[in-house]
Amino acid sequence: QVQLVESGGGLVQTGGSLRLSCAASGSIFRIKTMGWYRQAPGKQRELVATITSGSSTDYANSVKGRFTISGDNAKKTVYLQMNSLKPEDTAVYYCNMVHAFMAKEFSYWGQGTQVTVSS
Repeated sequence: QVQLVESGGGLVQTGGSLRLSCAASGSIFRIKTMGWYRQAPGKQRELVATITSGSSTDYANSVKGRFTISGDNAKKTVYLQMNSLKPEDTAVYYCNMVHAFMAKEFSYWGQGTQVTVSS
């Protein structure tokens, strides 16, 4: 069983910063990617940032230059440093992990952590 535990969400004013963490545990074989997605009320879940096991990163255009994703393969942990936060960043942030086993890929999600940016 694989579990993703997120932490670090909260309430912050416009222009502030937050750091999200996500730790994976359980029967994990070969992590391919870890990442963060978010879902605002009434909207679809969208990609925020991902990082591969080789440390290649990808960001949504809306967060480029403000958010930084990083990972610690040994700890099976991914971080999201969020700076210059805007009210439109308000959403539930979900951690995602894709790992490979026996030529198959498995995707797992965390329970989500609320980020609220006040204007």
